[in-house]
Amino acid sequence: LTAMGHNSADYLHVQIEAKKLAFADAAKYYADPDFAKIPLQGLISKTYADKRRAEISMASAAQTDHCGYPDEEEMESKYAGDTTYLTAADEDGNMVSLIQSNYNGFGSGLVVPGLGFALQDRGALFAMKKDHANVYSPKKRPFHTIMPGFASKDGKPWLSFGVMGGFMQPQGQVQVLSNIIDFGLGVQEAGDAARYYHTGSTQPTGQVMVAGGIVELEDGVCDKVVEELRTRGHNIIRRPNGGGYQAIMRHTVTYPHGEGLAYAAASEMRKDGQAVGY
Repeated sequence: LTAMGHNSADYLHVQIEAKKLAFADAAKYYADPDFAKIPLQGLISKTYADKRRAEISMASAAQTDHCGYPDEEEMESKYAGDTTYLTAADEDGNMVSLIQSNYNGFGSGLVVPGLGFALQDRGALFAMKKDHANVYSPKKRPFHTIMPGFASKDGKPWLSFGVMGGFMQPQGQVQVLSNIIDFGLGVQEAGDAARYYHTGSTQPTGQVMVAGGIVELEDGVCDKVVEELRTRGHNIIRRPNGGGYQAIMRHTVTYPHGEGLAYAAASEMRKDGQAVGY
């Protein structure tokens, strides 16, 4: 990715195409593990990643998608907008990554009498197809997009972060991490940098990708890159990104009396938020 260049046509193309494959797998396998057998180790294995990566064409954008099969034997037997993110850290090195969302609009619109908070409506994200892994069922947890992020480095806590915005969350997290790890951007720069948002992938709720979906690109990506992506078959529109990023990065520093902790915090420019130390 570093060699491709930040927000170059190759960089954006390969990330968007990888996102399509990842979402196709999520649509097939994402479900409450108490109700569905999920090939988790296969899905996160490097062997499977290599297999799926080989399906990406650098010359053209995929117009349809399909799930992969990370464990062939297992597959044959089994399958024949109102989100708030916050992160905090203390002097002892404890870090918390937290996200909360009522989901659509104001959630269910039902408020608990006497308590003043609304109930969520995440049940809307069940699939209604009988044989789907994410099909509605009593006492079952639905597919959802809430994913507070946390990254470690050298076996130690390093980055507590999140990107709000529904299906933007995993896409935003990948871009933020790539900005920091592959391109050396600071914790604030990594969130402020121009982003893409791909919509229209196959979903765990039953929708299927057609015509490659839509790629929303911010104005910070140059016109030449946009035209190159269009020649590869991407459907591009210019639009500000609706995600919202917050982060705390932990550093170990050496003082005359020994090692200590220092934090760098960020709150991106696209929406309300702040980074505060005390």
